Amino acid sequence: MRVELLIIDPQNDFCKPGGALYVPNAETDIDRLSKMVKRLGKKIDAIHVTLDSHHYIDIAHPSWWRNSNGDEPTPFTIISSKDMENGIWTTKQPGLFKRTLQYLKDLEGSNRYPLCIWPPHCLIGSEGNCVAPTLFQELLNWENNFRMVNYVTKGSNPYTEHYSAVQAEVPDPNDPTTQVNAELIQRLMQADVLAVAGEAGSHCVANTVRDIAATSGSNDILKKVVILEDAMSPVPGFEQNQADFFAEMKAAGAQFSTTTDFLK
Repeated sequence: MRVELLIIDPQNDFCKPGGALYVPNAETDIDRLSKMVKRLGKKIDAIHVTLDSHHYIDIAHPSWWRNSNGDEPTPFTIISSKDMENGIWTTKQPGLFKRTLQYLKDLEGSNRYPLCIWPPHCLIGSEGNCVAPTLFQELLNWENNFRMVNYVTKGSNPYTEHYSAVQAEVPDPNDPTTQVNAELIQRLMQADVLAVAGEAGSHCVANTVRDIAATSGSNDILKKVVILEDAMSPVPGFEQNQADFFAEMKAAGAQFSTTTDFLK
């Protein structure tokens, strides 16, 4: 039986109190996950770690936008295409207006999430972009068995959001990094059991698992998935998103476990 572990965005900005987009309880999620990796060791055949990786100028960061007074939106502001058409929000760079408006319309057509403005987070090259230290040490210990963690970066295209590790919310036809990550899907398909953990359960974990099912060609892959429910937490204010994700996965046949019970 081939056991693989998929860890979504276990980074300082999400998992460290005081991080740019700290998810409450994420540090305890990561501590529990680290202990599981240590406990299982060689029983885990492959580990995949996704890394949210953004530029400061990003469509989902305040720096992209201004209102009629020249003010940037505060974090957690929701911006719709109607807001742009009505002049409530516009792009700081006039040349980006048309592309951004079309993006919002495409995003709204996907029926996933509206555009939410986030604090600048997981900036490329920053400490916040790094894997939480406790988990990173256990990943190094696991690699010492002459295996390599598969690190997957996402989010560096500033024109689209990239919650899912599989594809951007609105893929850019001119940027392969925003399109379906076929290599990742092929790797994950090799697993007999795919344990999933990380942050946040309301957003990046949820969209990644949904996209794994949608792009693998069969919902059967969800029967391989084990959601480690004590190793993920929701963004505050989005608790229902995680609850909906859990309910959806249970209905689709995914299994649920904890870091202490998994493969016990």
